[in-house]
Amino acid sequence: MNGIIRSYRKIMLKLILLGLCCYGVIQCKDPKIEEEELEAHHFLAAINKKTGENEHKVALANWAYASNLTEENLRNQLAVAAQVAKEEKEIWQQVARYDWGRFSDYNLRRQISKYSILGPSALPEDKFKKLLKIISDMSAIYSKTKICDLHDPKKCDLALEPELTQILANSRDPEELQHVWLQWRNSIGPKCRSLYKDYVSLNNEAARLNNFADTAEYWLHDYEDPNIRQEIQNLWEQLKPLYLQLHAYVRHKLRQKYGDIVSEKGPIPVHLLGNMWGQTWSNVVDFSLPYPGVEGEDLTKELVKENYTAIRIFQTAEEFFKSINLTEMPESFWERSILSKPKDRELICHASAWDFFDQKDYRSAFVYRIKQCTEVTQEQFITAHHEMGHIEYFIQYKDQPVKFRAGANDGFHEAVGDLIALSVRSTKHLRKIGLLKSKNDNLQSVLNNMFETGLDKIAFLPFAYLMDLWRWDVFSGKTKPEDYNCKWWELRERYQGVEPPIDRSEEDFDPAAKYHIVSDVPYLRYFISFVVQFQFHRAVCEKAGEYEANNANKPLHECDIYQNTDAGNALKHGLKKENEKNGAYIGWEASKRVCVRTRKELESKKDD
Repeated sequence: MNGIIRSYRKIMLKLILLGLCCYGVIQCKDPKIEEEELEAHHFLAAINKKTGENEHKVALANWAYASNLTEENLRNQLAVAAQVAKEEKEIWQQVARYDWGRFSDYNLRRQISKYSILGPSALPEDKFKKLLKIISDMSAIYSKTKICDLHDPKKCDLALEPELTQILANSRDPEELQHVWLQWRNSIGPKCRSLYKDYVSLNNEAARLNNFADTAEYWLHDYEDPNIRQEIQNLWEQLKPLYLQLHAYVRHKLRQKYGDIVSEKGPIPVHLLGNMWGQTWSNVVDFSLPYPGVEGEDLTKELVKENYTAIRIFQTAEEFFKSINLTEMPESFWERSILSKPKDRELICHASAWDFFDQKDYRSAFVYRIKQCTEVTQEQFITAHHEMGHIEYFIQYKDQPVKFRAGANDGFHEAVGDLIALSVRSTKHLRKIGLLKSKNDNLQSVLNNMFETGLDKIAFLPFAYLMDLWRWDVFSGKTKPEDYNCKWWELRERYQGVEPPIDRSEEDFDPAAKYHIVSDVPYLRYFISFVVQFQFHRAVCEKAGEYEANNANKPLHECDIYQNTDAGNALKHGLKKENEKNGAYIGWEASKRVCVRTRKELESKKDD
C-alpha cells in the first residue's frame, strides 16, 4: 500500500512540474538532454584520462627531438603525433554527437566545447604529417643555422646562441653588425620561403575543418572576445605615444654614436639595436643612458664575478619562488632539464618550459622541465625566472581536467614569470641577494634603471604586435606569397619605425629569421603579457605592502615581493623631457630602403 502511495505521489509531482513547465512558471528540462548530459559525464571521465596519456606521449616525443635534432627523433615525433591525432579525431567525432550547448552543467559544457575544436589533427593523416614535417623542417633550419665570421671567413661555426647574440649585444662595429644581421637572414629565409607557403595552406585547411575562416581566427578563438583585434589595436594606440618618445630618444643617441648611417628623422637601422630582431633595446643602454655620468652596476659582470653558473641561476630563481610560498622544483626537474647548451648535438636553443601532463604526483620523473642554453648574463638571469614562472603555473593547475590545464589565455602564462622578473630586476632585490654592492640609489640612477626597463618593455610592444598582424593578413590571403617580405618591412616601418640595413626583395624571407614564425607559435601572447604583467605586479605589490598609490616612499618600481608570502599566496590564488632637451624628432619619415619582387630589380634600381 505504501508503495502505491509513493508511486502516486511521484506521478502527481511529475504532472505538477509538467504543468508549471508548460505555463512557463519554471524552466523545462528535456529528458533526452538530461540523459545525454549524464552520458557525457561518463564519456568525459574516460577521454580526460586518454587525453592526458596522449599529451604525455607527445610531450616526450617533442622533447626528444627538440633536445636532439636527429632524423630518428624526427621520425618518432611524427609517428607519435600522427597516432595521437588519429585518436583525437575519433574523440572529436564522438563529441559531435552531443547537443552539448544545451547542457546545464557549465563545467561539463565548457570542457566538451574545448574537445569540439580539434586543431590541425582535423586534417587527413597525410596532410597532418606533412604539416608537422614542414614545421619541424623550418625549426631545424633555424636551429642548425651557423654563419661565418666577418674577420675570419674560414670560421663558419657561429650559432645564434651564444655567438651571434653576443656580437649583436656587444659589438659597436656597424659593418660587423650588418654582416651578422644579413647572413643570419640569408641563411634561413630562402630555405623556408616555399615551406612557409605550404604551411599557410595546410594550417588554413585545418582551421576551416574546425569551422574557422582561417588560422588567424582559430588562434584568436581562445581569447573569447569577438572584438579582440580592435581591443589590441586600441591598447596599442594608448601606448604608442610613450613608444614614440623612446624611439626618438634612442635614434638620437644612435646618431651620436654611429653618425649619418642613422638619419635624423627616419626609421632606425634595425641592426644597430643590439638584438637580432630589434625587439628589445637594452643592449644599447651603455651609450644611451639619460645620465651617463652616473656610475651604474653591471649585473652581467656581477654574476660572473660571483661565479654564477647555469645551475646556480636556476637555483636562485627557484629560491625566489619558494620564498613567496610557491613550489620547489622536483628532483627530476634538475636531473632531466637542459640548462646549458650541450656540445655533443644540435638542439633547439630557444628557451622553453615543458609540462609533460603526467598523471602522477608532481614529483614524478617526467612532469616538468626547462630547456635553455643558458649563458651567465643579465638577460639569461631574467629569462630563467620567466621560464620557471611557467613551471609554477603548471603546478598550480596540475589537478584540473586536461582541457583546463592552460593559462586563462596565452598572455597570462607569459605574464606570470615576467611579473616575478619585475621584482628580480629591482635594485632592492639585487642588493638582498648580494648581486649589487651599493647601499642605496640616487634619483639619477633610479631614472637610468627605469630607462633600461623601458628599453626592454616599451621597445618590445610594437614588435610583439606586428608579428601577428603580419601573419593574420597572410592567413586571410590579404597578403599574398609574392608580397610576404615587402609586407613584413612595411609593417616594421609603420609600427616599429625600423628599417633593414640594405634593400630587400621578395627573394628574401626575413620573417623566418624569428623562431616563432617558423615554429608555428602565435605571438600576440607576448604583447598582452607585456601589458598585464604590470597590472599583476601592481596587485601583488599592494598585497605585499610594497606599493601604495601616491606614496613616494613606496613606488611601484622599487617593489620586491621576495620572501613575501602574502604576495605569493595572492599570486597563487589568481620616458619626454630628454627629447625636448635634445630636440629629437618624434616619429619617423618614410624609409629610403626599398623592397621589391626580385634581386634583379634591386640591381636595376642601383644602375638607375
